[in-house]
Amino acid sequence: MEKITRERKISRKRRNRAKIFGTAEQPRLSVFRSNRFTYAQLIDDSKGNTLAAASTKELGGKKAKTEQARAVGEILAEKAKKLGIKKTVFNKGPYKYHGRVKAVAEGARKGGLNL
Repeated sequence: MEKITRERKISRKRRNRAKIFGTAEQPRLSVFRSNRFTYAQLIDDSKGNTLAAASTKELGGKKAKTEQARAVGEILAEKAKKLGIKKTVFNKGPYKYHGRVKAVAEGARKGGLNL
């Protein structure tokens, strides 16, 4: 059962990733969530570089995970502003657009990024 679940997750990730490509002007905002932390990064796929990154490890607070994820989105938007980035392509990976993934997107929008 676990193998089937993992394979489905991988196929969802590949299917979503095939449709999304980030450039230097409009990088890909990629979200990864583990059981403990949430990570987000801006990636230029044409060069394969990570332009900016943020995670809940930087916060170190005792808030709920969704609140921390929203703060990660805001931090990433702030870093993107310093780089002169206004538009991004949102890559949710194999996850549903719900909970922490949605909170990162909302935080980035609140910070001034267009997704």
